[in-house]
Amino acid sequence: MEISLTIKASIYPSQSEAKSLKKTMEAYRQGCNYASLYVFNNNFELGQSKLNKALYHDLRDTFGLKSQMAQSVLRTVIARYKTVATQLSQKPYKCLGYKIERDLTWLWKPITFSRPQFELVRNRDWSFKNDNQVSLNTLDGRIICQISMSGFEKYQDWQFGSARVLKSDKHWYLHISASREIDDYDINQTRHVIGIDRGLRQIVTCYDEKGKTLFKSGKQIAKKRNHYKQLRCHLQLTNTKSSKRRIRKIGQRENRWMSDYNHCLSKTLVEKYGTDSLFVLEDLTDVTFDTVNNHKREDRYEHCSWSFYDLEQKLTYKAHLNHSEVIKVDAYCTSQRCPKCGRINKENRKHNLHLYICDKCGYKSNDDRIGAMNIQNLGTMYVSGNYKPTYQKLV
Repeated sequence: MEISLTIKASIYPSQSEAKSLKKTMEAYRQGCNYASLYVFNNNFELGQSKLNKALYHDLRDTFGLKSQMAQSVLRTVIARYKTVATQLSQKPYKCLGYKIERDLTWLWKPITFSRPQFELVRNRDWSFKNDNQVSLNTLDGRIICQISMSGFEKYQDWQFGSARVLKSDKHWYLHISASREIDDYDINQTRHVIGIDRGLRQIVTCYDEKGKTLFKSGKQIAKKRNHYKQLRCHLQLTNTKSSKRRIRKIGQRENRWMSDYNHCLSKTLVEKYGTDSLFVLEDLTDVTFDTVNNHKREDRYEHCSWSFYDLEQKLTYKAHLNHSEVIKVDAYCTSQRCPKCGRINKENRKHNLHLYICDKCGYKSNDDRIGAMNIQNLGTMYVSGNYKPTYQKLV
């Protein structure tokens, strides 16, 4: 199995070097927009060779890009369109109970590249000079910058790939892609099976094979999100250019905070249960709330701003680094089934009390804990050889 991640490093160019980087970033951005317009106007042609034949000389002559940078522009544009195509296919258009699959033809205008940045190919456009310096290719030639990368020593045996130069406020960053081969997870060596129920009141509720339960409350997240929500509402009422600019910055700040929270939470879970652990999650694909009919208007934002996918992604790659695995199981009836007698009854879950009371055997517990217990049981079935475990509703 190959695992990939992005290493974020800080670089410190001089004033003249920063000028060269800005010049290269702007030319690269304009080249991406030029190529994007061509793709949009030519039936979304995404073949590297065909785009290279049509655009290579224009990119070099019009924007002054070097040979490898012109190729990188095409790869960047192709990757962005493929990402958008995937996003469109995952979110079909819904009308009158019907779902209509979407593709790139649903786009009304070409994808635009607004943030100045550019891609560099390993050993062609960038390379390490030593532990503290990095060589970068620009339109004005090679520059050598000081680089700071926390924990670099743990990536010594990783394979480095392309890098991306970008700027945020007054700070310069180099995002380096890195990959490494790791051994496939051996299901027979599983020492811990942890069922994880994700929600809003409890961000995660974990239940392991020893019967121990771990709750991570969502109060902190709800408080922070409500704070940003109130700020956003106030600025929307102001309705000025500066207030709109401030709204965008608040959204970016909120996303960064949530991403950091998920990093810390996933790291906590991986370190708590150790190696050879199997983390079992519900498959929440296409799971949404009917925010119009089932929830108060003031609660709609909280129910449509889940970050469960981000948490899932971070937990997955951290688990792989720790010789563990993450699997997803069918979410059918995991919150309605009694983990003791197997009784499935929707009415047994008391949402207002956050309680589950079985009408057959009388077992009673926290409703989030019930979900985690059922998910953990599906994980146990998976370890036993049933690779598509699910609960069938009792008649």
